[in-house]
Amino acid sequence: MAVEPIIDLSPLDLSRREMSRADIARFNPHRGVMAQLDGVVWLASDLTAGVAVKEVRADEFWCAGHIPGYPIMPGVLMIEAGAQLASLLYYRRSATRCFAGFVRIEEVVFRGQVVPGDTLFLLCKEIKYSPKRFITSIQGMVRGEVIFEGVITGMMFPNMGEIRPPGDEAAARPAPTA
Repeated sequence: MAVEPIIDLSPLDLSRREMSRADIARFNPHRGVMAQLDGVVWLASDLTAGVAVKEVRADEFWCAGHIPGYPIMPGVLMIEAGAQLASLLYYRRSATRCFAGFVRIEEVVFRGQVVPGDTLFLLCKEIKYSPKRFITSIQGMVRGEVIFEGVITGMMFPNMGEIRPPGDEAAARPAPTA
C-alpha cells in the first residue's frame, strides 16, 4: 500500500532551491561528509514544515563499504538527513544558537532503497515545538515514492555552548537568556 507524503509536493517546483548548501551551513553545524542536505526546496512561512534535497552521488563516503558492488545509502544517514532538515527549521525558528540534536527516533519504516544517482527529497512537518524541544514527522522520497518515514525528537543542549559557523559570525545569534 502506497504511503501518502506528509507534504503535498505537487504545487512545488522541485528543481528550485530556496537555500543552498552555504545557506544551510549558516544555521546547521554539520560540515564535510556529514552535511547531508544539498539544498532546500521549500520552507513554510511559519517554519513548521519544509522540503530539502540530497543528490546521492557515487563518491559518497559510504559507497565502497555499504554494500560493495551495490551501494545502498544507510538508513541511519537517511534519518540523519531528515533530522538535519528538522534542525534547520528549529534553528530558523528559535532564537538559540545552542546545539540541537536528536534524542529519539520512533516509528521508522524503510520502504525502499536509495542508491547513487537518486535524488532524495526530505520532507519534515512539525508535530510539537517549544524553544527547547521539537518533535517532527520526517519522510524521504525518491521518484515520487516514500522510501522511509519516522518521527524524531530533537532537543537543545545548552551545555555545549553556542554554535558559530566558521567564518560566519554575522549568522550567529545570541544565546538565550534565562
